[in-house]
Amino acid sequence: MKRGIVAVLHNLRSRENVGSIFRTADGAGVSKLYLCGTTPCPPHEKISKTALGAEDSVAWEYKKQTWKVIEQLKEEGYEIVALEKTKNAENIFSFKTSNRVALVVGNEVDGISSSILKRCKKVMAIPMYGRKESLNVSVAFGIATYCLRKA
Repeated sequence: MKRGIVAVLHNLRSRENVGSIFRTADGAGVSKLYLCGTTPCPPHEKISKTALGAEDSVAWEYKKQTWKVIEQLKEEGYEIVALEKTKNAENIFSFKTSNRVALVVGNEVDGISSSILKRCKKVMAIPMYGRKESLNVSVAFGIATYCLRKA
């Protein structure tokens, strides 16, 4: 059975990151993207340039309030999982989950707000071995979606 994955993009800033996430979502078989808050939406030239048409092949919806999307997804039976570096985050490579997952990713500078993190059942992080503390959100999204696909 194919794992059901949706993603919630919380206040992303970069249109290029959004386009890249669309393209990766298509490749990973993500069912739907929820673009929330200040996250840019198609149609936009910069999104299209990096998405290469995936903005037309991946279902998406804009919602102003991220927390409402999360609560809706919980009611639909999704396990809400944040991708964020926190003190108690689980290593993504040892992460186990249920069949239906909603992956939440956040702003390129500020990450996921504490009010949104509180609504997530689990938090996972990608271990960093170099000097930088995090990866670009679209790169991290790619790693996370493929890890969830096999979890």
